[in-house]
Amino acid sequence: MELSTCLRVAASAKAGRNLKVDVDLKKKIQSQLLRWFEKNKRDLPWRKTRDPYAIWISEMMLQQTQVATVIPYYERFLKSFPTVRHLASADLSDVLRIWEGLGYYSRARNLHKAARTIVTRFDGIIPENSEDLLTLPGIGRYTAGAILSIAFNREAPILDGNVKLVFARVFAIPGDPKEVKTEQKLWHISEALIPRGHASSFNQALMELGATICTPRAPLCLLCPLQDLCKARALGSPERYPTKAARKTIPRIEAVSAVIVRNGKCLIRRRPAKGLLGGLWEFPNWEIEKGKNLKRSLKTHLKKEGASTARVGSPVGTLKHTYTHFKLTLHVYYCELPDGKVRGKWVSLRDLREHPMSRLHRRIADTVAQT
Repeated sequence: MELSTCLRVAASAKAGRNLKVDVDLKKKIQSQLLRWFEKNKRDLPWRKTRDPYAIWISEMMLQQTQVATVIPYYERFLKSFPTVRHLASADLSDVLRIWEGLGYYSRARNLHKAARTIVTRFDGIIPENSEDLLTLPGIGRYTAGAILSIAFNREAPILDGNVKLVFARVFAIPGDPKEVKTEQKLWHISEALIPRGHASSFNQALMELGATICTPRAPLCLLCPLQDLCKARALGSPERYPTKAARKTIPRIEAVSAVIVRNGKCLIRRRPAKGLLGGLWEFPNWEIEKGKNLKRSLKTHLKKEGASTARVGSPVGTLKHTYTHFKLTLHVYYCELPDGKVRGKWVSLRDLREHPMSRLHRRIADTVAQT
């Protein structure tokens, strides 16, 4: 069978519903991928259970995060909150503290909210249907599909970044996977390919293939179980798929931060519950205009908050961090506060570890605690 016949397009149908995967090709993909996965799957902790709670935790952690980074967090999280009821009854601050360093903290907040909803609405039992799962905070179509297929072996489609890459290449689907029309096509393929009775292994195999073989750069085509079925490889250009969106310029932000220590205690603040780094603690900081005098800018901000005689001392250091939508350069200084009040909480240096912080502010806290 020629690869050009793999997908048959009905011009009158809507995008995403106009693709019919050839039956013979479908069977070959299913059998070859399942055999490969059985022999080559990695030994990962979340593959040793069918507990929907544990699988849900792993899927939330794995979003935009490498497997090697996730493993210790996953094990520590389940040790601290072994069931959905333990997570629901925990204080959000404790959840964020266990999550600290993993990034994308909205995932932790959503886990906590969803756990409480599961306890109150579903008697502590994770739903086994997509309709109820999709009502939970932080759970979208992909996560619902992953929970249903992996934990319950339901024939639910999945489509994360790795799977999009595999489908775009095997079927030579042009276009940016983030565009609605292209994404609809990929979802349709995912729905069409799931083998009855083997959804759990098949969906995990797709993820595994994208993570270890069909990588964005330099895909290992000679090791791929689908190499003889891959249209992009037959065309001689697997790395051309999927179409890469033009990179957006990431804005650069400059800011100053004050480390105010008094009588063995340090002043920190808690960020609003919603938004970037919501619920985490940090040292007082302010965005400044580029090119402005750093110490003078910091002193001005402290005065605006009521610290009229604040003094800016020696630098703690300059830290840089790249977030999803911007790059931050933070200039940190020790400051003295003889009088006046600045909003925040005074915490002993030894207790800074008990307050969840972003990776950037944890570096500041560790530096201060050692002085």
